[in-house]
Amino acid sequence: MARRDSSAGIGYGLVVGGAALFVVNAGVSRVAMRAGIDPALLTTLRTTGSALLFLAFAVVADRTALRLPRGRELAALLLLGVVGVAGVQWTYNIAIDRIPVGMALLLEYLAPVLVVLWARFVQKQQVRRTMWIAVAMTLTGLALVAQIAEGLAFDGLGMLAGLGAAVCFAVYFLVGEHGVREADPIRVVVWAFTFAALGMNLVRPVWHVEGLSDPANLLGALDAYEVPLWLVVAWVILLGTLAPFFMELSALQYLPATVVTVVATLEPVGASALGWVWFGESLDAVQVLGGLLVVAGIAVAQLSRPRAPSPVPEVGG
Repeated sequence: MARRDSSAGIGYGLVVGGAALFVVNAGVSRVAMRAGIDPALLTTLRTTGSALLFLAFAVVADRTALRLPRGRELAALLLLGVVGVAGVQWTYNIAIDRIPVGMALLLEYLAPVLVVLWARFVQKQQVRRTMWIAVAMTLTGLALVAQIAEGLAFDGLGMLAGLGAAVCFAVYFLVGEHGVREADPIRVVVWAFTFAALGMNLVRPVWHVEGLSDPANLLGALDAYEVPLWLVVAWVILLGTLAPFFMELSALQYLPATVVTVVATLEPVGASALGWVWFGESLDAVQVLGGLLVVAGIAVAQLSRPRAPSPVPEVGG
């Protein structure tokens, strides 16, 4: 029993650690964009660098993951990579560049609600009655955070980008659960990021990057400090993508996938705290209540899903 509890503790530690790295990456990504890298180019750099590192890992650890996908698997991995990875990161980058990072993640994490609504109304699957409680909680919470009654409190394009990230994230969940459920997780990650990188390089090629040796101001509470821009980009790739992906993937060895995804909803809470500490982004009491309602609704939605998610790690922020 003690051993089982210890294993669960390792799993929780891994998923919380991965979520924390994804949260910090929101702030680091904003630093990169304010230093002159536009959201599309930052997405290209992140997906390309991560794809190369994932490919290198597969060469060393599991070369069978490099087998070229075909047929339905190819179509699923293309959709997963272009929409579920590149699409999420591009829209999310636009959102965190224009609205508070906590709000951006709250919007992105509406994805589980969208997934269950899709399952209920499109796939005609039965869902638990608690799903409707989750929908009510998230919509009410978002209305409070965005101050709908007084007109939108945040930039409209940023809000739309955050909602776009939620749609792309929902696609990631759906394809992960139904399109590549039986595939090896390492193989899924390798090819999803490869296709994401190829797609983003068509939109904004990686060789368009300039000024990587220039200083990047750390903004907000760290405004007195500067670091080379290349170091910021390296953080986004290594500690903002590679490390948290593998941590959440490893957590699935110790915890059920549903538990991992529910615990990962700590990200919006952590992002709100990061926005307050780092960038001075504060919410009033009503908005804080709304944020808590959204997070609680997301967790309830995860538990209302008709089937457990596939062992594919979160794409994170």
